[in-house]
Amino acid sequence: MDLELRHLRILCAIADAGSVARAGVVLGYSQQALSSQLRRIEQYFGRDVFERSAAGVQPTRYGREILARARDIVARVDAIDVVPEADGMAGRVLRLAATNSPVLAGMTARIREEFPDLALTVSSVYASSETVEQLEKGDLDAAIAADYPGAELRHSEAIAHRGIFTEPTFVALPARHRLRRGLEVRLADLADEAWFLTPDDGAGWPGVFYGACEAAGFTPQKVHEYLGDRGQLQGMVAAGLGISPVQATFDPGAGVIVKALAGTPLWCRYVLAWRRDSMPESMAEALFAAAYAAHRELLARSPSFQAWASRTYTKTHP
Repeated sequence: MDLELRHLRILCAIADAGSVARAGVVLGYSQQALSSQLRRIEQYFGRDVFERSAAGVQPTRYGREILARARDIVARVDAIDVVPEADGMAGRVLRLAATNSPVLAGMTARIREEFPDLALTVSSVYASSETVEQLEKGDLDAAIAADYPGAELRHSEAIAHRGIFTEPTFVALPARHRLRRGLEVRLADLADEAWFLTPDDGAGWPGVFYGACEAAGFTPQKVHEYLGDRGQLQGMVAAGLGISPVQATFDPGAGVIVKALAGTPLWCRYVLAWRRDSMPESMAEALFAAAYAAHRELLARSPSFQAWASRTYTKTHP
């Protein structure tokens, strides 16, 4: 194996998180995949970089030396200024679309700040399948789309994509719900509830939701469709009209609480997809970095996600 910059970023992320599994959530890897990557990295060095324990991981004496050098290299690379004229986008319009993703605002703000001379247009495209179709036709340069474990995004060789993050799906409940006091709720205990669901996104939703309900032993009998208006959803949930699956970074308004689902039966991955012939790799990297940073900022501000991550990974996934 050749040592690459991404391997150094993995080591830094694991050290920062204190856990392979928690680092996996941040980086968008499964625990198994990241553990495999770490084993290969340690095989490259010929020595353990981390000590494992029930509480997580910590660098070995040798690992501390590796991490000091890795952080220096990563910091130097991150400090390199990407000059807009050098990445082939000067004087062009970058056509970006996004599905129902909370990272869009933070991502576009970062891109506008880094590339003030770049003309950026942003459109909302709910269905990931429609996003792929527009990319294939050349109507878009890049997009944020969603997919699900076992139903990964499909497209032609003209399109490239990269996972930005994978996060658990939580549930929004009325603040006075009968299950409000639990740290998490079982999907099976919500069998008799009315649900608010977003429409078919062409990538597997709501099929993955119904599949999880079937695995939990029930079929939702009361389902209402809504089109992704968060304010409207919060109002309906607060009024006790139903409950809804929500993103891990969902910010509940007054009268609404967010709970993790026991066993984490639902996951969603957000990906950056782009046309190979109209998007230079350097620009794709800049978009990815902006989306990744925006998501990390949202996670840091999400009490429900922080509580879930601490409870789940600290206790069960060193």
